[in-house]
Amino acid sequence: MAPRTNDSAPENEERSEATGAARRQKRSAFQPVRRLRTRPFRPTGVQGAEPPRGVEGAEPLQDGTGRGGGGEEHTEQHTAAARRSRALHLAGCAALLAIALTAGSIALGAVHDDTATGVAPASAAVSPGLLATGDLDTGIASLQAHLRDQPRDVSGWATLGLAYVEQARTKGDPSRYPQADRAFKRSLSLNGDNDQALAGRAALAAARHDFEDALKYADQALKVNPYSERALCTRVDALVELGRYTDASQAADTADDRRPGIPVFTRYAYVRELRGDVRTAQRVLDQALSSAVTPGDIAYVATQLGQLAWNQGDYESALTHYARALAADDNYVPALEGRARAQAASGDRDAATKGLADVVSRYPLPGPLVELGELYESAGDQVKADDQYALVDAWTALARANGVNADLDTALAAADHGDKASALRAARAEWDRRQTVHTADALAWALHVNGQDDEALPYARKATATGYRNAAFLYHRGVIERATGNAEDAREHLRAALKLNPGFSPLGAREARTALKDLEAAK
Repeated sequence: MAPRTNDSAPENEERSEATGAARRQKRSAFQPVRRLRTRPFRPTGVQGAEPPRGVEGAEPLQDGTGRGGGGEEHTEQHTAAARRSRALHLAGCAALLAIALTAGSIALGAVHDDTATGVAPASAAVSPGLLATGDLDTGIASLQAHLRDQPRDVSGWATLGLAYVEQARTKGDPSRYPQADRAFKRSLSLNGDNDQALAGRAALAAARHDFEDALKYADQALKVNPYSERALCTRVDALVELGRYTDASQAADTADDRRPGIPVFTRYAYVRELRGDVRTAQRVLDQALSSAVTPGDIAYVATQLGQLAWNQGDYESALTHYARALAADDNYVPALEGRARAQAASGDRDAATKGLADVVSRYPLPGPLVELGELYESAGDQVKADDQYALVDAWTALARANGVNADLDTALAAADHGDKASALRAARAEWDRRQTVHTADALAWALHVNGQDDEALPYARKATATGYRNAAFLYHRGVIERATGNAEDAREHLRAALKLNPGFSPLGAREARTALKDLEAAK
């Protein structure tokens, strides 16, 4: 829907969540920080990252109800009761998902009430820094109040759009994306050469996984302002997600020369990690953490370090980094999720399950939902596992309805926990759009679960070709090599997966060990 022509106020649905249980998601990837560089500064020339990520047609797995003795009649009654109970529980889960993702809409009207509290002065409302250092919901409320009084404020509309993109990310609510789009369009209608809104549209396109448009808008913003930090960073993200890794490396160097700081450092580190250069990635992230000042920046960078350590199987270091992140911001969801994964890999399943259950109760996103489902499944509770997988499907439907391309999430989740044919369709579609190590791995695995291992093998090799150290990729390749009769290669890659990160997945790691044991026995 186009923006209202009445400039006296923003649209009703663009009013902020000024009251209620707003959690302090304070991190902004674009807050200026003390300037340090990853490399010596070069005055001329440039040299040659991926932050946050479901399931079409996913079908619940069999839950094995009817357990217990007492005769055939008792078993049938027990089964029927269990099915009724599970149906009610799933309905409740779906309702909770709907409530979690629409709670903001219920609270939006509070800003129109003159008695609403928590609205910052209008002079502060137009500052992106407010959105980085304060309560995001209160910042949006301030912007809404300001724009009702100053509806032709170009920067204010652009900042509002950026705030909606950040709100969608931190709350797992893709319904904010259309609101962001309308705000950016309003800003550009007032000034078409507005680099803040163009960079915002680039960030919005990236959040929707439309990386071609993300690159286009980032380039447009950089023509207006070559030093736009947001555009420089989104350009790196888009090139990474399009599989153009050499170009992404050059873009990261350019960004580092022009606007060194935490947002650039984290992208620079990820580009290096994708090439297998973990040492450089860690050095750059350590430098970023040393320059972090605000709690949000500390939480963000420490979480990146935790993820890097977890990928290498260093769970002790990962937990230390996550503890530092949560000391800075005890509600920072990526750190809570990362800590739970590290706890699971370390063998503390109870703490991991409790932690992930808390995460998905507030932010029901595909990654933690699948992880929690696999923890339940590995513990033998198939009913609870199926509930999590069903909610992934609900999230995907909502994401698609708000313009998010969820094919990669669909392929990964459905291949293991849903409709295998749907997984393959989604994986092929995503590979046609962008050829990255992640889409190669997803397509390889979707082909495997559909029994097409000969076609899968080249994609599994592509997924590991850059040197990126990812245990799941190595596991998938090993399984596919075993299925195609390449036993020696299969043993090599299954061993490598378990050596790198022996707890990379509650189910996958167990299956990797079983497959390797069978291969060793067959020698």
